[in-house]
Amino acid sequence: MRGPCHNGRVTDSSIHAHIDDLIAEEKTLRERLAKGEISVEEENARLSTVEADLDRCWDLLRQRDALREFGKNPDEAQVRSAKTVEGYQS
Repeated sequence: MRGPCHNGRVTDSSIHAHIDDLIAEEKTLRERLAKGEISVEEENARLSTVEADLDRCWDLLRQRDALREFGKNPDEAQVRSAKTVEGYQS
């Protein structure tokens, strides 16, 4: 994953900003597909990555909230792999 959810010190605000960027990218991909600027395959490949990154960012926010709730440092939260996060049950 790229962006503020990937490495270094992050804040809830930087994670939310990255989520907003990823959502905007999803919208742009769909618009580009509708205009014929990219193929369905290109859109699907990139959307798969964007959606995995979104899941990882939301997971990181949940970890930070849980750590905070139990009086721990939210900076101890770690970005988990897409495979781990996408394997969670709702």
